[in-house]
Amino acid sequence: MSGHSKWATIKRQKGAADIKRGQVFTKLANAIIIAVRQGGGVSEPESNFKLRLAIEKARDANMPKENIERAISKAKGEDAKGLQEVVYEGFAKGGVSVIVEAATDNAQRTTSEVKNIFKTFGASFGQPGAVAYQFVTKGVIVIMKNGKKYDEIFNIAAGSGAEDIEEAGENVFIYSELSQLSKTRDRLKEMGFEIAATEVIRKPISTVAVQTEEVRLKTEDFLNKLEELDDVQKVYSNLDKKNSSY
Repeated sequence: MSGHSKWATIKRQKGAADIKRGQVFTKLANAIIIAVRQGGGVSEPESNFKLRLAIEKARDANMPKENIERAISKAKGEDAKGLQEVVYEGFAKGGVSVIVEAATDNAQRTTSEVKNIFKTFGASFGQPGAVAYQFVTKGVIVIMKNGKKYDEIFNIAAGSGAEDIEEAGENVFIYSELSQLSKTRDRLKEMGFEIAATEVIRKPISTVAVQTEEVRLKTEDFLNKLEELDDVQKVYSNLDKKNSSY
């Protein structure tokens, strides 16, 4: 994906404007519950970085404080045990690989909904592991340039634990190992950079350029429809809009 489309994806993950407010809050609450569970039950954001990111994302979406606290409390109770994480893999038109991460209390329902969208768009539903090897899990920090030169940002980021940096208009994507994400982010904030987003993502090892604009638009529509499902948390693909040959 190009920098622009990656930023669009991250913004959608922070709460799409075309998704109902209640649906956004449900997704964010589930993300908080998952962060607590992945953190071994630790419900203090100071000691659970993923939870801190989930809470910040909820605040960015103007989720009420009581909703956030309710989600954290739920994560510590019996009710949260019915919520499970599921991952789906497959291929969109043009050979584009797709990964869908969901949180659901009814895996059968969620699987049916995801498969239906795959079928509607002529995509191929794959088995576990079909495309996961084409992605690596990374931390990404999106910062605003705010008048700073790319070379200046590059040098500071490189000295703050970043392992890869990409320029995308007025945004800069800074990638790091998960173990370095918190440190890198804190260092960038100390240096005065405006943090637009911090995410744990599946980064494609390589990207696929489609042959026509029609295929690209249909693929993006397919990804959007998946993201709009109530249970879906994140959708990743290796679509390369920037270098598509049309």
